[in-house]
Amino acid sequence: MKRSIAIAGNMGSGKSTLVEFLSRTYGVTPFYEPNDENPYLADFYKDMKAWAFQSQLYFLSSKFRLHQELDRQPGVVALDRTIFEDAEIFATALHQMRKISKRDWATYQGFYGAILDAIQPPDLMIYLRCSMRTLRQRIALRGRKMEQDVPLSYLKRLERLYDAWIESYDMSDVLVLETDQLDYIHDLLHRLDVMERIEAELPPEFGKPACI
Repeated sequence: MKRSIAIAGNMGSGKSTLVEFLSRTYGVTPFYEPNDENPYLADFYKDMKAWAFQSQLYFLSSKFRLHQELDRQPGVVALDRTIFEDAEIFATALHQMRKISKRDWATYQGFYGAILDAIQPPDLMIYLRCSMRTLRQRIALRGRKMEQDVPLSYLKRLERLYDAWIESYDMSDVLVLETDQLDYIHDLLHRLDVMERIEAELPPEFGKPACI
């Protein structure tokens, strides 16, 4: 059985935590966003306009390779953030903010369009939604240096783009989880509820949990 689950959501929404949970609970193979490998990211946070195009193009190409690897992987896989978000949310936000020029945006869009023809959409898209207050608290708590100075206006722009994107997304089934008060790591009832909702969206052969 080959199945893919994608986890989408804004910065601090809990994507990596859910991927880890699915990996431990069901034995699925996790794929994480390669943030730490982007050689442009530190420069991007210092000067978005100078480095936005290079940073986003790197993300797009590396995420394309990740999706290709995911498509070749047997069994069930869980992906922390998709290539759709890279293009539809983050790159789009930077273009709207005039951090990416029209010429560079046309190049980016052409590359993205070619990639969409070459990859398979996930079987299930899980979208994690939470309030801006919770996002900022989680970003502060996890302490990633490059994220600490991200403007509130930028996070709000991302949130608007996420809401619009997930509303129109139709390439696979979608499960929306409100994560403000959701604690499936420590609360058994929350855990069972999340598991039941995920299992309801996947075929019976998805498999029984390894542990709860």
